Amino acid sequence: MRIHLPVRPAILARHTYETPAEGRQGKIRLDFNENTSGCSAAVRIALARLSAVKISTYPEYEMASHSLARYFGVCPEELLVANGGDDALRAVFDTFADPRREVVIFEPTFPMYRYYAEITGARIRALRYGPNMEFPAAEALASLRRKPRLLFVTNPNNPTGTLVPKRILARLLRKATHTAVVVDEAYAEFSTESIVPWIRRYPHLFIVRTFSKAAGLAGLRLGAVLANRESLAFVRRAMPPFPVNCAALIAGVAAVNDRKTLARYVRGTVRRRTWFARQLHLAGVRVFPSAGNFLLADFGNLGPLFFRKLAEHGILIREYKILGPGFARITVGTQSELEKLLYLLRRTP
Repeated sequence: MRIHLPVRPAILARHTYETPAEGRQGKIRLDFNENTSGCSAAVRIALARLSAVKISTYPEYEMASHSLARYFGVCPEELLVANGGDDALRAVFDTFADPRREVVIFEPTFPMYRYYAEITGARIRALRYGPNMEFPAAEALASLRRKPRLLFVTNPNNPTGTLVPKRILARLLRKATHTAVVVDEAYAEFSTESIVPWIRRYPHLFIVRTFSKAAGLAGLRLGAVLANRESLAFVRRAMPPFPVNCAALIAGVAAVNDRKTLARYVRGTVRRRTWFARQLHLAGVRVFPSAGNFLLADFGNLGPLFFRKLAEHGILIREYKILGPGFARITVGTQSELEKLLYLLRRTP
């Protein structure tokens, strides 16, 4: 029997997204911008109290949504929970993107924007960050003349660490009269910059947040879309009835209610980020300013040898060969993790 699967052309035209996430246990994980200290004790206690009945019933969202909305400073109607930040982005694409219609992204950046755009069959307009990883503001504003369906800004950007000034974001939003503007604030806690209050001023603004970074819940997958309630109602139509499991909801509420632990982790990470950048600079490594929990660094000709040495010692970092053979993004882990990396750097000829 001959079978013909009617696979969509957009799927045939792309490769499967392969995330290098396997075999990482027991290693120093400075490659995925995770919270390498782990989640707070409050999260583990809350999960330990999860009952058999709770697990065997479909999750309810109202109480958790109220708690998470308070954390972000919005109303529950202005928040939509999702199965991680990736799923939040998927819902936005499902709501606004169409085949052959334009989507604007800024590269290098989080690869899931291109991933979802390709699956949708959208036409991708990719603008490049500058040689010093500066945001291409003029090109971004010019791109809006074509009235793209979507425009994505990661703020701070991953992997460059770039923080787009609010005045530039305001200009983009004022000009984007026919475009849904998505600002991905996955690393907002580390930058102290957020435009969440702007969702009431700009009905075409959609902000994506995640609990995978500062809150340390990457393994449970919890994210959110924040937007004007009328605009967010359209995105809700693209979501399944039970998008987030009960364990993720319980953990998310416990994490945001434990503000002291969250704030302490963020302060420590920012302090270590400054120290680590200084140490790399003293070692002759070019480091780009970062507002996230990571640094983008150019190790130059030393890079390939150093990266191999890190791998041999079980230290994972994220190489960015598209920027050059010596480029890598390094998560700001614990003090001891960073000191081990620096030890090997000093002993690399």
